[in-house]
Amino acid sequence: MHSYHALRQSLFCLVNFLFQISLSAAVIHVAPAGSDQNQGTDSSPFATLQRAQIAVRNFRSATPGEAVTVLIHGGRYIMEKSLVLEPEDSGTTTAPVVFAAAPGEKPVFSGGRLIKGWRKHNAQLWVAEIPAVKAGEWNFVQLFVGGEVRPRARTPNTGFLRVAGCPEGTPKTADYHKDCQSFEFKKGDIDPNWSNLQDVEVIVYHFWTDSHLPIKSVDTVSNVVTFAHKAGKTFTDDFTEDGARYIVENVFEGLDEPGEWYSNRKEGRLYYYPKPGEDLNRIETVAPILPRFIEVKGDPGKRRFVEHVSFEGIAFEYTRFELPPGNSNDQQGSASVPAAVKMVGARNCRIENCEFRKLGTWGIELGRGCQENVFRGITVSQVAAGGIRLNGGTYNDHPFERTGGNVISDNVVEYYGQLYPSAVAVLLMNTDGNVVTHNLIHHGYYTGISIGWVWGYGRSVSQNNHIEYNHIHTIGQGLLSDMGGIYTLGVSSGTTIRNNLIHDVDANQYGGWGIYHDEGSTHLLVESNVVYRTKFGPFNIHYAKEVTVRNNIFALGRLEQLSRGRVEPHKSVFFEKNIVYWQTEDLFKGQWKDEPYSFHMSPINKGGATQLTSTFDCDWNLYFNPGFKMEEVKFADATWTEWQARGKDRKSVYADPMFVDPEKGDFRLRPASPAFALGFQPIDLSQVGPRTGAAK
Repeated sequence: MHSYHALRQSLFCLVNFLFQISLSAAVIHVAPAGSDQNQGTDSSPFATLQRAQIAVRNFRSATPGEAVTVLIHGGRYIMEKSLVLEPEDSGTTTAPVVFAAAPGEKPVFSGGRLIKGWRKHNAQLWVAEIPAVKAGEWNFVQLFVGGEVRPRARTPNTGFLRVAGCPEGTPKTADYHKDCQSFEFKKGDIDPNWSNLQDVEVIVYHFWTDSHLPIKSVDTVSNVVTFAHKAGKTFTDDFTEDGARYIVENVFEGLDEPGEWYSNRKEGRLYYYPKPGEDLNRIETVAPILPRFIEVKGDPGKRRFVEHVSFEGIAFEYTRFELPPGNSNDQQGSASVPAAVKMVGARNCRIENCEFRKLGTWGIELGRGCQENVFRGITVSQVAAGGIRLNGGTYNDHPFERTGGNVISDNVVEYYGQLYPSAVAVLLMNTDGNVVTHNLIHHGYYTGISIGWVWGYGRSVSQNNHIEYNHIHTIGQGLLSDMGGIYTLGVSSGTTIRNNLIHDVDANQYGGWGIYHDEGSTHLLVESNVVYRTKFGPFNIHYAKEVTVRNNIFALGRLEQLSRGRVEPHKSVFFEKNIVYWQTEDLFKGQWKDEPYSFHMSPINKGGATQLTSTFDCDWNLYFNPGFKMEEVKFADATWTEWQARGKDRKSVYADPMFVDPEKGDFRLRPASPAFALGFQPIDLSQVGPRTGAAK
């Protein structure tokens, strides 16, 4: 009898599958009102991507040479587990696997959970019981009410508190990278009697990081707070002796402003202070629970890749992440925070015209062995961390582990870094040969595009990356330091930074540069960019080697225009055919002197070396400040005449470049501009940012 039922069930499954193939003709349907017991047809759709995935595998097993599309109909899907793609899910060049929105429809996959059962707690507050939180099965650091993010209860409500003292040292007495676990606070700023003190989190903003620190103990005799784990830098306001800025979050006693919320893990209770007119029994309240939407699990070391799979026209919202014990978010660029989509060993895959919004994570992460993938027309908006991150194997790893040749184009990354402000919009770590082009990046608190992950002049795989036609603006916003619109690091042979528009870059104590060459940036071409309205220099070198910077417009830096941090025994930059226009402060800032050094020229020279002095070349440039005559301008520590006597800018001119309207950001040159006589080529910004039709 048992065998009979097993045979009957097998025949039923076979008939069902054959029926599905005959009706679908390589199209499998998914709809919010569907069922995974259905047949996957238009009239009998599945309910989940996971069930469609099984059908795709079965279909391709029966008809391996045919393409297959999972057609996803409009509506909201509650996604309870990640879609995991493995090499068995691959398509081919001529027969790809496509997960796509049905024409004219907009499917939305949600990783959030509705909070229900609200009741009045007192005249101001509402409360909801969440048993999963009390049981330790769930915790969240984001809450959305009516689709809008709401802040955790904090003190102070606006602005910052200040560290009063650093028992473990300041940059005067300790290395700024010193791990620190405590600081002195001003009496009354931190209260040991706060409810559920171990749930309270201190967030410190210092240098280029935001340290997230759960409280361990509070000593009211010495006014010292000690944290559950260490932060990786001193608790100072960057390299000053002043205390760092900080806020304190998830404080029940700080729940005093409409829109704030507080989670008591011990009791499993969520408290909310409604805004005027909000009725929590009528308005949707969502907390994220799903860590990730999609995971692509290839095995590049074994040459098993996930290939030719694409996602098109789908929206994803709400992912959950909280820093694990011991992680204070010290890694540069918030690079330890995971992503809503993680890919390892992905080749020739695509994500196009999709949305990632209201995330507690990054948007997309490409790990090891990801080659020739395309990310186009994507919007990443209102995310806790960054937009798109690439990080593959180094020179010490097998070539199959390397990541490169990917295209990131026509995307929008906006309002990023909302919980982890040190996050980057587009971060290229150990990766080569990528194209990052025609993207719009705005309203972040740190760098727009970052390239490279090897500090100094060590060997790096981060080469031949092309950063072109991107529009980056309104970043930094005065919160952190040491950042830029485009940031480079390490040996980067063949990398180009071309035709980008960067403006409105602000920082805390220092930084806020436009194009920033950090430690060891080498052999880059920076060409035809327009950079203006930065707090510090539109162009900055910490230390670099043989960077070519030509045909750019650098304008309206608030505190400086061109800066260099170090003199080294080589040429750091070839600076030519650029226009530098400013109205305030210094033209050249930092270390612009030359020092003698030996350089091997030819074996026929005595000793095979000669003494050189020039550590940078600059010529054929145009400089102008409408408020100063040429003889009043300082070129570093020199007059124009003294500067030219040093061999600098001998063929350059000091003249009005004749911009159309620089105050309004229009840096087109009028026909009579003297820059043309120097060989300057007009910079066409009409194609900067996402192209029409590419980002939908």
